[in-house]
Amino acid sequence: MEKYICTICGYVYDPENGDPDSGIEPGTAFEDIPEDWVCPVCGASKQDFEIAE
Repeated sequence: MEKYICTICGYVYDPENGDPDSGIEPGTAFEDIPEDWVCPVCGASKQDFEIAE
């Protein structure tokens, strides 16, 4: 699964880790995260993320 990076603060969402503090279980693909999820570091919207190279 691909990692995604926040274009605002640089936080990297890694599907292997998920975002347990926000209720996103490890193994959750970025595409499967709810649309109202926000970056746990800066609060940016899911639309502010892009595939990490």
